Amino acid sequence: MTHQNTPEECVKRILKGDIESYSEIVDNFQNIIYSIGMRFFKNENDSNDFTQEVFIRAYNNLSAYKGFGKFKYWLIKLAYNYAKDKIKNNKPINQSIEYDIVDKIDGPLEQHINKEIRLLLLSEIDKLPEKYKICLDFYFFIGLTYKQIEDITKIPVNAVKSHVVRAKKILRSKLQGTIAEDYNEM
Repeated sequence: MTHQNTPEECVKRILKGDIESYSEIVDNFQNIIYSIGMRFFKNENDSNDFTQEVFIRAYNNLSAYKGFGKFKYWLIKLAYNYAKDKIKNNKPINQSIEYDIVDKIDGPLEQHINKEIRLLLLSEIDKLPEKYKICLDFYFFIGLTYKQIEDITKIPVNAVKSHVVRAKKILRSKLQGTIAEDYNEM
């Protein structure tokens, strides 16, 4: 049985000169960073570029990670702040974002229904105010706690909770009477 290195262990090894360990960091977090890129830039090319840029920035700034808290949150915060800075300087193309909502049922009819639910849900999420979208994304799609979202976004924890609750309420209202009305993941 092989030992899976924690990101924090990888960082220590990288800082001691084992730069090949950085590939473990990239492998473990590229999907999360790409998802953040998709939320901000809404297209694959910009999100791929963003993901590469974040990992280059993270590598160049690894010595700034002092080991306080999990590396994952340091990296997400770096990505979030970098995305916000890029948005200030460039206006992204407005396209729909695709999240993977896992199909839990195997039949073709059920998969078609699930796809329709996903499209409706994503369409309505894209219509939410940005402050609601980012809190919802971090909470449901990336799995951060309210406190971690506060640390990254600087939105007070009670406001984060409120944004998530309001976003869910808006989504329930908008999805009422649609095929996605009974979607219970949120």
